[in-house]
Amino acid sequence: MGAVSAVSTTDFSADNMPAAKSLWWDGLWRNNAGVVQLLGLCPLLAVSTSVANAFVLGIATLATLLVSNTLVSLIRHRLEPQNRILIYVLIIASAVTVVDIILQALMPAMHNTLGLFIPLIVTNCMIVGRAEVFASRRPVGASVIDAIATGTGFFLLLCLIGSIREFAGSTGLIIALLPPGAFFALALILVVKNLIDS
Repeated sequence: MGAVSAVSTTDFSADNMPAAKSLWWDGLWRNNAGVVQLLGLCPLLAVSTSVANAFVLGIATLATLLVSNTLVSLIRHRLEPQNRILIYVLIIASAVTVVDIILQALMPAMHNTLGLFIPLIVTNCMIVGRAEVFASRRPVGASVIDAIATGTGFFLLLCLIGSIREFAGSTGLIIALLPPGAFFALALILVVKNLIDS
């Protein structure tokens, strides 16, 4: 949310690199969707039992966010206020369908492992939120950077939680691989982030 006020309505150029850096800093750390806004926690906590699962779901989410932000930004001047959420969901659902088909074709075993959580990307409030708060009000260049930064921040968080849980589980701490383990891992990351920020 903080990135919206920091970015001008013009597209990015060499003269506007501080705004681009601000977007990166927001997406990766200062306004990270998973740690600061606590958005998208369902897949974040349910699928992050291993690094492999987290990696694939993170890439799928990033790709969906990139497509949706880009398309919403491209059509932002034609969006009617009363229909905008419906259009966002249609764009996101279309992107997720393509990602799901590609994953099923290229990695069928991983597709079966992730199961319903790939289609559930459609309901990820982080993606709808970035479409509404950012892409619908900004040009394509800014929206692409925002999507990559936000998606990368979410991807890295997924992989970090997956690493913590997989490592703890391999040492015999079985609770790390159960649902409470995801909450403990996220809480640990939140504590470390707050300590660093303070």
